[in-house]
Amino acid sequence: MTNDPRFIHLRTHTEYSLLEGAIPVKKLPGLVAGMGMPAVAVTDSNNMFCALEFSEGASKAGIQPIVGCQVDVTFATPEPGKRAEAPAPIVLLAQSEAGYMNLMKLNSCAYLDADGQLPQVSLDEFAQYHEGLICLSGGPDGPVGRLLRQGQRPKAEAIVDRLAAIYTDRLYIELQRHPGDGLPEAERLSERGHVEMAYAKGLPLVATNDVYFPKTELYEAHDALICISEGAYVDQQEARRRLTPQHYMKSPQEMATLFADLPEAIENTVEIAKRCAFKTYKRDPILPKFADDEVAELRRQAEQGLKDRLAVIPHAAPVEEYEKRLEFELGIIEGMGFPGYFLIVADFIKWAKDEGIPVGPGRGSGAGSLVAYALLITDLDPLRYSLLFERFLNPERVSMPDFDIDFCMDRREEVIRYVQDKYGRDKVGQIITFGALLSKAAVRDVGRVLQMPYGQVDRLSKMIPVEGVKPVSIEKALADEPRLREEAKNEEVVDRLLTYAQQVEGLLRNASTHAAGVVIGDRPLDELVPLYQDPRSDMPATQFNMKWVEQAGLVKFDFLGLKTLTVIQNAVELIKKAGRPLNIAADGTQLYDVLEGFEYDIGAIPLDDEKSYALYSSAKTTAVFQVESSGMMDALKRMKPNCIEDIVALVALYRPGPMENIPTYCEVKNGQKDLESIHPSIDHILAETQGIIVYQEQVMEIAQVMAGYSLGGADLLRRAMGKKIAEEMAKERPKFEAGAKANGVEPKKAREVFDLLEKFANYGFNKSHAAAYAVVSYQTAWLKANHPVEFMAGVMNCDIHLTDKLGIYFQEVKKGLGIEYTPPCVNRSMATFDVKDQKLVYALGALKNVGVEAMKLIVEGRGDKEFVNLFDFARRCDLKRISKRPLEMLARAGAFDVLDPNRRRVMMSLDALTAYSAAIHDQKSSNQVSLFGDAGDDLQEPRLMGGEDWLPAERLAEEFKAIGFYLSGHPLDDYMGPLKRKQVLTLDDVIVRAGKGAAIVKMAGTISGRQERKSARGNRFAFVQLSDPTGQYEVTMFSDTLEASREYLETGSQVVLQCEATMEADQLKLLGRSVSPVDAVVADAGGAGLRVFIDGPEVIGSVQSVLANATGGAVRAGRGPVYFCLMHDDLPGEVELDLGEEFPVNPQIKGAIRSLGGVIEVEDA
Repeated sequence: MTNDPRFIHLRTHTEYSLLEGAIPVKKLPGLVAGMGMPAVAVTDSNNMFCALEFSEGASKAGIQPIVGCQVDVTFATPEPGKRAEAPAPIVLLAQSEAGYMNLMKLNSCAYLDADGQLPQVSLDEFAQYHEGLICLSGGPDGPVGRLLRQGQRPKAEAIVDRLAAIYTDRLYIELQRHPGDGLPEAERLSERGHVEMAYAKGLPLVATNDVYFPKTELYEAHDALICISEGAYVDQQEARRRLTPQHYMKSPQEMATLFADLPEAIENTVEIAKRCAFKTYKRDPILPKFADDEVAELRRQAEQGLKDRLAVIPHAAPVEEYEKRLEFELGIIEGMGFPGYFLIVADFIKWAKDEGIPVGPGRGSGAGSLVAYALLITDLDPLRYSLLFERFLNPERVSMPDFDIDFCMDRREEVIRYVQDKYGRDKVGQIITFGALLSKAAVRDVGRVLQMPYGQVDRLSKMIPVEGVKPVSIEKALADEPRLREEAKNEEVVDRLLTYAQQVEGLLRNASTHAAGVVIGDRPLDELVPLYQDPRSDMPATQFNMKWVEQAGLVKFDFLGLKTLTVIQNAVELIKKAGRPLNIAADGTQLYDVLEGFEYDIGAIPLDDEKSYALYSSAKTTAVFQVESSGMMDALKRMKPNCIEDIVALVALYRPGPMENIPTYCEVKNGQKDLESIHPSIDHILAETQGIIVYQEQVMEIAQVMAGYSLGGADLLRRAMGKKIAEEMAKERPKFEAGAKANGVEPKKAREVFDLLEKFANYGFNKSHAAAYAVVSYQTAWLKANHPVEFMAGVMNCDIHLTDKLGIYFQEVKKGLGIEYTPPCVNRSMATFDVKDQKLVYALGALKNVGVEAMKLIVEGRGDKEFVNLFDFARRCDLKRISKRPLEMLARAGAFDVLDPNRRRVMMSLDALTAYSAAIHDQKSSNQVSLFGDAGDDLQEPRLMGGEDWLPAERLAEEFKAIGFYLSGHPLDDYMGPLKRKQVLTLDDVIVRAGKGAAIVKMAGTISGRQERKSARGNRFAFVQLSDPTGQYEVTMFSDTLEASREYLETGSQVVLQCEATMEADQLKLLGRSVSPVDAVVADAGGAGLRVFIDGPEVIGSVQSVLANATGGAVRAGRGPVYFCLMHDDLPGEVELDLGEEFPVNPQIKGAIRSLGGVIEVEDA
């Protein structure tokens, strides 16, 4: 303590008091230093989220940090039948390491023992964890103050006595004064009692200002923040939480003046600060002990693991090189003290593999470690791919290794549970993350609490530009967007909105947990960090975020869920179910030789499969990992990859920046351009990437070969270049040039190469990661090329609830791969996608609003015996459990066609069938079954509703409602011939055309949806979703087109659009210019007649009636001949009959004829 300070703030709320505190923790030390205070306490509400961050930051700024917390405490168990009193806040400050440990324990208890309530601790827990803590009684809103305000002085004294018994000379009676026109009521009613009790019991007083914002001018914005938190409105009349403009950070002089009548209350703030000289500290990494001698155990496992690997893999180098590399890596791992880390990771990965849980081949720089490969942590031979260990673990830069592990997304939790069980549930936890109020969200939230119209707030929010993935700040938006400035200038409420939003922007909004990070300690986690409980998880999380949890000594392990691993596993399981190993194709062809025990190991497939590279080269890569986008497909067509190295390069190159090198790579690879040598000494390093620097590892190798760097030093160079650290670069340039000169490189060339490395280091890709993901991509391509049906079923099972994706995949199944399929069927389908006789069997669980679990009830009810009819279905499945909505979707989708082809009748009979099913299952559950009969034998089967089936167009519309896309056909199928004659393109045609440059096109579609919006200028525009037989697409329509064509844009309408088509960032963009009904477009298309395939002559009369009605009606249609083709088992072949005249022919007539009983098919003649 210096300069005889007069006051220290002991009750401060930072931004980590979520949606409550408005002081950024990084600005707090500067704020108090500017007021001449040498110390400050942080007491966030029921958390220690920033304890270590604040402590470190304050210490660096020369401010003494006091770590504390405002804790909500419950003081009594409610009497039976009575409501429990709300917990009340008390402030605790750590004065020693024991106090800090106890504060962490109490914080952890507040969340872990809350049992679904808000975080709180009991007085008993206070008594258990009190050592080393100073207690402030809580002020006017604390438990003592609340009772004094209620006139319950004896109860208040009892609580003071209890606290005094716990904390002895560490208890202070807390006073607050936040005057406006007088003291707030709570302070006025409680202060006298506080002072009298303190004097009567010999307890010291302490003055605090309950600080929530830095200066009084921020009061109104902070009030809006409170409203965001409480779901209230700023101007509402109803009671809500309100602070005062006095809850800002007052200066020592202001506080001394405010408490001039009680100077000891001010002086005691300094006394408390002196008593709280403890400072938190960082710890070295702490891990559980895996073995008594971890060095020996790691060496034993690694050496044996390498022998096992070398016994089955093709060798990329002599065995001596593998052994030398292993010894080198082990030496570094041992020297850096990380054997335990490798053993822990290897253990849970081996467990996962033993349990059949798919694990990725690697991710990130860890794939560059031979030790990791030997331990089965990774599945990439680093010598085969020329991967560098130093990129992962650099002996010249001590930092924790960091393996990111991909697991099958469906079973990732099992691995985490294994780790919890092995090391103890109290020693394993997730990591907290925080979401901030970014500019757009701040505008929306503040607009809501100001009760502004939603449309206006939405429009203002959309004026804020987005750079990358984040919106720019409100300050930048106001500078760059004149419309926003104009709105603020013209309307006072908009100016108020933007002012408040700018003042709360960047503050923390919410807490959640890191998607993948898990920490494992050698002791209960609450002895190292305070714990938090995410209500959506049963595993505790650290209260420190990823950066600060590592500073506290905990080591992060990333357990990531990768959907593609689940896709691969699904496909492999379906192949296994079909009774063949991976190396045998569906037609019995042997694809490769396999060692015993590796028949279903996707890692054992050869990396030189011609069919796989043909699939890549033809860009038939829908659903293939990493290469699904149209831009990737275009790159594949140009590259024509024929080895795994090409896929590795493409994964690395296909990003902003490096992407510009793809054309050069392709031209050099395919002999259209000569490879340009940078310097002969490094040509071998760049040979596999066609002379282009693609990988970070190449930057390191060039520095090693050309300038004599060690690989560890080269990694430091790469990092300095990538992070543009000017100071480091100034040191490295002369070092590089001197090293190059010593190796005979001209100074000018050395400077050129250094500049080139600097450029590429900025966006060069981690080769280890690219190689690992290229292998996963290749595995999916291999499955698609060699086991296409099982692969697509596996893909669709992973996205079974994503209708849009299923529509794309189904197009690939039907059109791209020509795979036969079985539509949804209660007798043939499973709950998930399945394969039978090399046909894709559509999943019942893929229908909208059904749920996989409900569909499992049908599969279970079916067992090994198909349903005979609807009544049999109702008897064997409890339809009440399945519920009405899923049954309706099944009927719409045609899943009951095998039991009754009249979908409309099935739909109308569902209530009766459900009642019948309920009666039968009620009998079963009450054991009312006769001695010789089954349940329901004595119940009369209900009468099914009559009526005609839906027309073909109606059937398709109902099917669309259930499936989300058209499965059995498309409403435009009958229009395709006439549309082609009118130069109307399909979606597939348009994608090809737009890929060559912007074009004006005509395309047809059935409308499935429309969303209308208003632009910032008030003009209406719309996004219209459509489909044609080749796929689904979206068209943007601006106001003129929208208003002119609104009558044609109803859901289900068939239209022809004139559009401007362009490709932007691999996506087709369509801007509508005009819309016409499809019937009007094709009315004068003329063209072919019809060929009607029938199963008997009796249907001819019905067809003639349809044709006669069309002839006599006002149908717009071209005319053409009509032929009948009679197909019957008693006839030797087809018998063709010509009606001898021309009739009106259009798609509507074609559909009407197809719907007649006895008509097999109708084709254009």
